[in-house]
Amino acid sequence: MQLDPSQLLQSLRHGDPAEQRRAMAKAITLLESTRSDHRVLADALLASVLPHSGQSFRLGISGVPGVGKSTFIEALGLFLIEKGHRVAVLAVDPSSSVSGGSILGDKTRMEHLSVNPQAYIRPSPASGTLGGVAEKTRECMLVCEAAGYDVVIVETVGVGQSETAVANMTDMFCLMQLPNAGDDLQAIKKGVMELADLVVINKADIDTAAATRAQAQITSALRLLGLHGNPQNQHHDTTSWHPQVVQLSALLGQGLDAFWNAASEFKKLQMDNGSYASRRQNQALSWMWERIEAGLKHHFHAQPQVIAQLASVSEQVSSGLLAPSTAARQLLALAASPTKI
Repeated sequence: MQLDPSQLLQSLRHGDPAEQRRAMAKAITLLESTRSDHRVLADALLASVLPHSGQSFRLGISGVPGVGKSTFIEALGLFLIEKGHRVAVLAVDPSSSVSGGSILGDKTRMEHLSVNPQAYIRPSPASGTLGGVAEKTRECMLVCEAAGYDVVIVETVGVGQSETAVANMTDMFCLMQLPNAGDDLQAIKKGVMELADLVVINKADIDTAAATRAQAQITSALRLLGLHGNPQNQHHDTTSWHPQVVQLSALLGQGLDAFWNAASEFKKLQMDNGSYASRRQNQALSWMWERIEAGLKHHFHAQPQVIAQLASVSEQVSSGLLAPSTAARQLLALAASPTKI
């Protein structure tokens, strides 16, 4: 069946709830397709949804496995729906190393949110991209926004270097920590903490003393990070946002109002000082260059002269007969040379 981008947009914008959800599923499946004919349709769809996007609050959430991301997202989603919001969750699952498919665990854990008519959950396989962040997540966000979802949550797999990728596609990046994680501050050691706009200590109900201690330690660490090498976080500047730490229990639904108040304050400050718009502009340019690099890599692999020599050159590199940098220059020169007819 031939998909019509204009018809998809009509269903996204004005369809009844069931029709809209079908249109969203079709649109996102089209965007995730690697077929060249689908890519042409996908570009037409993106062009049509773009004027209707950008109105949502994009929230990135990361944390180690077991920190309670899925429980928190479900609790937050239901909390926001009660306040009149529509919530879309793009849960980026780890890909199966065998099939390349999505494990789809997150949707099964959000059993109440997934059946709520004001919520939309879309797990996507990570497909081997950086840190498990699906490369199409940004495009999926635009579809969700065009469909009228005013809060879009992007969850990472919580492993690898995905935090940087999520921070670069969202308005606010939240890092989740466990109460006993404040002792060694592993997040600071691996360079994640400075990305966080808000640190959330989940499961605070298990050990309130440990949660309070972690909150104090991480707050102190964030202050140091703000003072050293990050001038825009200077604490004497009241017009800028300074990363904060909040405690909550997603399982018990405690602390969600404090979290959302902090997020709302962040958005207001960022919009007032112009950082909100400039962050999105920089992200859009970054997205363009990322797609250019991906396109160049795809074009490189499609060149007949590269295909003919790649196995031989790779064998020479792996056997130590050819320096990797020399091999790269040779293959790039082959890709740049005109194809002989």
